[in-house]
Amino acid sequence: MDTNSFWLDRFNEYADQTALIWRDQECTYGVLRASILRWMDELRDIPEGAIVGLESDFSPQTVAILFALIEKKCIIAPFDFHYSDKNRCKFDIAQLDHLISVSSETQIDIQTLSTVSPKNELYDIIRERHHPGLVLFTSGSSGVPKGALHDLSKLLVKFTSRRKSLRTINFLLFDHWGGLNTLFHILSNGGCVVTLENRTADYVCEMIQKHRVELLPTSPTFLNLMMISRAYERHDLSTIKVITYGAEPMPESLLKSLVKTFPDIQFQQTYGLIELGVMRSKSENNGSLWVKIGGEGFDVRVVEGLLEIKADSAMLGYLNAPSPFTEDGWFMTGDSVEVKGDYFRILGRKSELINVGGEKVYPQEVENVIMEIDSIEDVLVYPEENALTGKIVCAKVSYKGNLSKIDVVKLIKSHCRTKLQYFKVPVKITVVDFTFETERFKKQRIGSTKI
Repeated sequence: MDTNSFWLDRFNEYADQTALIWRDQECTYGVLRASILRWMDELRDIPEGAIVGLESDFSPQTVAILFALIEKKCIIAPFDFHYSDKNRCKFDIAQLDHLISVSSETQIDIQTLSTVSPKNELYDIIRERHHPGLVLFTSGSSGVPKGALHDLSKLLVKFTSRRKSLRTINFLLFDHWGGLNTLFHILSNGGCVVTLENRTADYVCEMIQKHRVELLPTSPTFLNLMMISRAYERHDLSTIKVITYGAEPMPESLLKSLVKTFPDIQFQQTYGLIELGVMRSKSENNGSLWVKIGGEGFDVRVVEGLLEIKADSAMLGYLNAPSPFTEDGWFMTGDSVEVKGDYFRILGRKSELINVGGEKVYPQEVENVIMEIDSIEDVLVYPEENALTGKIVCAKVSYKGNLSKIDVVKLIKSHCRTKLQYFKVPVKITVVDFTFETERFKKQRIGSTKI
C-alpha cells in the first residue's frame, strides 16, 4: 500500500466534511490534512524506520501526528496516556528511539531517547520493506506484556476499498487495534469519528444523543453497565443503527435483553486479535452468539476444539516472546469454540478453563446461567485451589433484589443445579453490591478488542 499518497489524497477528497468531533468541536478533513503536513515538517528530524512511541488519546493533534508518522514510514507504538505508569516497561520492550507525549492539544512533548542497540532483528524486516510499522501490546494481566510487531501496510491495505461509513463513537482505546481499526475505517470512507473524554454509560449516551451517532463499537461489559444504570432511558439513542461488541464473551442473557430493549438496532459480534488484525464477521442473526468470521485475507480452522487462523495481515512476531504460530503459519488463538456449519461460538480461552477433578468448566457458561436469575446484575466466575479436585468453581454476584445474601446463594445454587452438571455448580458464592468492570477488564485480552 502506498501510504504516501492514499491517505492525503482521500482526505483531500473529503476536505469540507467533518472528520472528527473532539470536545464538541468539529475538525474537517481539510484541516486534518493540513495538520498532517505541518507535523511531517515538524518531525523532519525523525527518520524513516525510527521507533516512535505516541502516548495520547484520540484528538485532532494526535490523529494528525499518527498519520504524519505513517507517511514518514516510522514504526509506531501507541500508548494510552491514562495508563502512563504502566507504559514505562513497554517503552523498553519496544526499544523506542523517540517518545511523543500529547497531554493536551497545546502541550506536546517530543523526546529523543537513549537508543538501545542492537535493535530486535524483526525491525530490520520493516525497514528493508520501507513500510511503516506498528507495535501493539497484550494486556500483560498474567505477566509481562508481549509486544507484537506488524508491517502496518498489511493492516492498512483493506481500508483502500470503499465501504459504508456511519457516524461513529470511537469507544475502544487508542492503544488497542480495535480503536485504531475504527479510526482508519471511518476516516478512509469520509465518515465522522466522535471522540470521548471518558467512557461512563451516561456520558457515552449523552454523546450519542448530542452528535446523532449511528454506530457504537463497544464491549459487553459496557453494555451491561448501560443496562444496569438505565442510562439509555435518560438519553435519546434513536439514531443508533448498529452496535458491535467484542473484547470478551457476550452473556447470552445480556444479548437477549439488549435485543428486546433495542429491537431496531442491529447487534454485530466482532472478532480480532492484536496478532492478526480484525476479521470481517457476520452474526447468524441479531440475537445469536454464533458468528461467521474470516473473509478476504483470512483462513480459519479448528484443531482439537481450538480456533486457529492464518492471515495475510499477521504480525511478524513478538518482540519479547516465542512465536505463537504453527510451522505452517497458523496462529493458535487459544480460543475454544463450537462449530455449526460456517458459524462458530466462542466458548472462552483455554487458559481460563477451570479444571475440576479433570472435568472442564468454562466460566462463561456458568455466568450465562447465573445471569438468567432476576435481579442478578453482574457475575464473575473464577477458580480457587482445592486439595481434592485441584480447582473449584467460585462466583461473585452483584444482586439488587430484596432477598438476603443467604437466600441469594441458595437461589443461585438451586438454579444452577437444574441447568448445569454438578461439577460446574459454584461451590463458593459471594454476594456484593458492585459490578465487576475493573476485574473483568483485567481479564480481557487487548488483542480481542474489535470493531
